[in-house]
Amino acid sequence: MSCLLGIDAGTTGIKSSLFSLDGELICSSIREYRLITPKPDYVELDPKTYWKACRESVRDVIKRSGISSDEVVALAISSQGETLIALDRDGRPLRNAIVWLDNRSREEAGILRKRFGEEEVYKITGQPQIVPTWPATKILWIRRNEPEIFEEVDKFLLVEDYLIYRLTGEYFTEYSVCSSTLYLDIRRDSWWDEMLDELGINADQLPSLKPSGTVVGEISAEASAELRLSRRTIVATGAFDQAASAIGAGNIKPGILSETTGAALAIVVTVREPSYDPKRRIPCQRHSVNKLYFLMPWCQTAGMFLKWFRDTFCSPERFLEPLTGIDAYVLMDREAERVPPGSEGLVMLPHLMGAACPEFDPDAKAVMFGITLKHSKPHFIRAVMESVAYMLRRNLDVLGELGVDVEEVRSIGGAAKSRLWNRIKADVLQKRILIPKIKDTGALGAAILAGVASKAYRSIEDAVNSMVKIEDSIEPRAEYRELYDRLYEVYVKLYEYLKPLFKAKHLENI
Repeated sequence: MSCLLGIDAGTTGIKSSLFSLDGELICSSIREYRLITPKPDYVELDPKTYWKACRESVRDVIKRSGISSDEVVALAISSQGETLIALDRDGRPLRNAIVWLDNRSREEAGILRKRFGEEEVYKITGQPQIVPTWPATKILWIRRNEPEIFEEVDKFLLVEDYLIYRLTGEYFTEYSVCSSTLYLDIRRDSWWDEMLDELGINADQLPSLKPSGTVVGEISAEASAELRLSRRTIVATGAFDQAASAIGAGNIKPGILSETTGAALAIVVTVREPSYDPKRRIPCQRHSVNKLYFLMPWCQTAGMFLKWFRDTFCSPERFLEPLTGIDAYVLMDREAERVPPGSEGLVMLPHLMGAACPEFDPDAKAVMFGITLKHSKPHFIRAVMESVAYMLRRNLDVLGELGVDVEEVRSIGGAAKSRLWNRIKADVLQKRILIPKIKDTGALGAAILAGVASKAYRSIEDAVNSMVKIEDSIEPRAEYRELYDRLYEVYVKLYEYLKPLFKAKHLENI
């Protein structure tokens, strides 16, 4: 049996998943790691930790699947973006990776902001703000604070690039994962020379650019022995995790939006050309599908709000979980299903950690509004779910302002397992919600790109048609349109009315 391997390199762990050529999940294995936080704003990891986790998860998934290593036709990687790895001329790490969460380069972000201006950076790179997250600021930090290391750097890589190097000995990357480096011109698919000059580096210090789903080469003898994969297994360029997830959800043409309700809310909507928000609220990135782009609104708190509510107020459900074998979230769903749509006027703001797109208000707080004696815990559970749906609708409204038409929504991530939550989203958005069978769409998207590179499929479209299966489709109910329109208006006004209070002096030291 021929199969494809998708490796999903996340912030705190790497998962390896084997898929059949028709998209069935054969087996998966994850290896987690702990980030290093030596001081405030510093988040690091030894680059060899990524390789160790990759090696162990691949070996485990091959062993547990029972397949022969010769049956793994190709592999590709879906990875986090923005984590910077510096190697010397022998391919050895010169320092710990500076993880995307790291904020040490605030001063360097200010230098680049003053040099280029955020408007120019937005037009060229698609990133509306210059913040310490972006690798360009991290490179400048190394240059200014660790000059002896900076002088020894032969290659600056991201996590996907580093794993490709460890697998093949070759230095290659692809457009989607580099979209948020701040040194890729997304309109020309080339490095931005003026930014490289400002950073004091040249294009030879970066990996070669290729489209996603392109052959890099075969696994090296050393990596083959370590991972116990055949030398004939093809290594392909993969994708930025959100781009890979979009592919794994079948979001590969304009008009489709995929939303991941995990701890945070990540939205990917496919567009034909770079699309810029005059208010600079939404990033624009290169899609893994050649010549396409995607807009990516995001919000810090989504499923995290429900988890917080579970951990704080749902001790009985958590107590029953090991006794009944029923997940606490499933029990909470059953309670919330007893409550009518709209939670009888209970409306919440889900901003436990400030608000991101489209408000970008770090002072915003979560709010429970409209509580009366008739409200009970099931009302609160449902209202939490509805608040995330309102937040999703808020971002769809902004996309509408930009002329982006969304015809259907594909829901992935942990919340997609809840049919009630999917039903709420359909009714609030008044859009059809499609739920893919495979919820771990990042690994599936990487496997699809591997299949294209190996010529198991003629194109990404061909591969998606074969490997992406839709498990459920939920149509919006027109009878709830007016109700949710009114409650959504309350949601929007609630934030606007409270915005001055969020910034009030009396809250600063609380």
